[in-house]
Amino acid sequence: MIVCQPLSLLSPTCFNRSATKAVDSRLTKVTWTKPNSDDTERVGFIGLVIVVAVVLLLFGAVVAVFFSQWVDLVINGIIRERLPKEPSRDSLVWNTGPGALLTLPHFSDTWQNYPFYLNMLGNKPGEQFTAIIYSQLGSSTMNTAPLFRLVRNVAHSQYVARIVVIWSGEKSPPAKSRWPILPVSLPLNVLQNPSNTNGDVLLQAHSISQRFYPHSLIQTDSVLSLDEDCLLTTDEVDFAFQVWVSFPDRIVGYPARSHYWDDAKGSWGYTSKWTNDYSIVLTGAAFYHRYYNFLYTHWLSPLLHKTVEQSQNCEDILMNFLVSHVTRRPPVKVTQRKQYKEQPPGGASNKRKK
Repeated sequence: MIVCQPLSLLSPTCFNRSATKAVDSRLTKVTWTKPNSDDTERVGFIGLVIVVAVVLLLFGAVVAVFFSQWVDLVINGIIRERLPKEPSRDSLVWNTGPGALLTLPHFSDTWQNYPFYLNMLGNKPGEQFTAIIYSQLGSSTMNTAPLFRLVRNVAHSQYVARIVVIWSGEKSPPAKSRWPILPVSLPLNVLQNPSNTNGDVLLQAHSISQRFYPHSLIQTDSVLSLDEDCLLTTDEVDFAFQVWVSFPDRIVGYPARSHYWDDAKGSWGYTSKWTNDYSIVLTGAAFYHRYYNFLYTHWLSPLLHKTVEQSQNCEDILMNFLVSHVTRRPPVKVTQRKQYKEQPPGGASNKRKK
């Protein structure tokens, strides 16, 4: 008998031919099966599919990159041809206040039509104004009614180009024969529920913001905004307009108010007391540039419009904040008689408190 140390089957310390054959027969018995022809074809087909898919993906990527540029050029070219061309804004607009973001190019293609650049360019605004009278209280049709008296006073101004009455009352406006007789050269337009083909919220029936809508009838730089019960005389109208010509980017008017921070209530307050300070000039008797109507309608947040419509008030405060935000300047107050509004009969209060 031969004794071997069991170090390893691969490297025994001794060698015996018969024992090795026995071990090999027990440990190295491996079965090899010849591959089936169907399996070989299946593997080859799968590999071919993968190769074709990769090639198609690469080809598609190349085609997409190549043709996407041409498609973009064609589509963008067609779109540009059908869209109105945007006027380019030069360095004057970008580098001077209020800046390009508040100089909307859809308003005009001439910088002289914007209130901010008139003095800078050495130009002056137009020498006439359009009076916008907002009627909400349902004025009397008598000849002495405050609305008719106001129309006559404004019509006598040497600077008026047109009078537009925004009729927002529930009653129908007076017949044409009831209105004051004006010069032939001075048109008088009464707008009740103006056409709202574009679905503008500010043109909805009884919308208080109709007075600030950029109506096509306004062709002058200056707008005189009036409440129907305003008591301005012709001299006061002319004087305020002459002041506005020197400050075309601001609100210039008569009735002034102040807003302040109330520490006791922890909120903002509003007062109509006659003091030496003011921060607001009400648009019930004030001049401003017609561009602010465009900003009020097309630039302000719809949430602000909704707030004004729900309260049916404070649209003049919103306009003041808009102009001050754009110009970073306060309004200009001109002096007048102490009372600027007609007192209603019997001491009854108006629907809107100012």
